[in-house]
Amino acid sequence: QVQLVESGGGSVQAGGSLRLSCAASGFTYSSYCMGWFRQAPGKKREGVAAAYTGDRSTYYSDSVKGRFTLSQDTAKDTLYLQMNSLKPEDTAMYYCAAAVGGCGGSWMLTIRYNYWGQGTQVTVSS
Repeated sequence: QVQLVESGGGSVQAGGSLRLSCAASGFTYSSYCMGWFRQAPGKKREGVAAAYTGDRSTYYSDSVKGRFTLSQDTAKDTLYLQMNSLKPEDTAMYYCAAAVGGCGGSWMLTIRYNYWGQGTQVTVSS
């Protein structure tokens, strides 16, 4: 059974940092595009960042580039999202997702992803 379990969310002040974790199980971690998405109330779910587990290539949305960093621990099948210089507009529920195959130019499309976690809340106050 495929499972994606997110953790690490919380409340911080603007300028602060958080590290999100996504622990994967139930599938062959080494050949998936692993993505982070977020959804704020009343808004569409949007892609934040993604990494292909096969070669560790990474992709970032323009809104987080330079502030957020992906990393992986393949021994633990875990994807991390280090979020620095957080802004109030980063406030959202953050979801981990997995798609079969590489990420490529379509990594931001939610329809690509086969599996989703339950989400972890990130709240940034000004």
